[in-house]
Amino acid sequence: MKALFKALANFQQEVPILHKDTQGYGYSYTDLPEILRTINPLLKKHGLGFIQPLNGNELKTVVFHYESGESIESTVIIPEDSMKGMNKYQSLGSGITYMRRYALSSFLGLVTDKDIDGSTIEDKVSLIENTEDLTELFKKLNKAQQEKFKPIFTERRSQIINKK
Repeated sequence: MKALFKALANFQQEVPILHKDTQGYGYSYTDLPEILRTINPLLKKHGLGFIQPLNGNELKTVVFHYESGESIESTVIIPEDSMKGMNKYQSLGSGITYMRRYALSSFLGLVTDKDIDGSTIEDKVSLIENTEDLTELFKKLNKAQQEKFKPIFTERRSQIINKK
């Protein structure tokens, strides 16, 4: 399992924070297509893949390292629940998608957060006292956020360097 765990650890160092940009059911969340768009290129880069076969009300998540053949798996039970305004098949489909999203996020160590707005990022950046932590926070942003907030990070980096 050495190759699998090494690849998974490297993947986790590169995967960005996934932002909760979808509204529904009274809360915000990162939808499954956005998770897949974000993780699939990084999984491939690190020789990883996953499958999520369904057997009745059990959803199995299998993460594998395709070069070594090593894999780990986890199974969750999809509760039988009826959602208001949905027939039983729609409720089941919703439950499957929900559990796929959360099983995959948990299994891969994905982090989701509210979308970072300007005031939140400014507050976080202003509290950082060294360039290493500043760089680490910057790397956790997606490309669009890096472009948007680059001036804030650049200014703070100058402040930190000038204090030394």
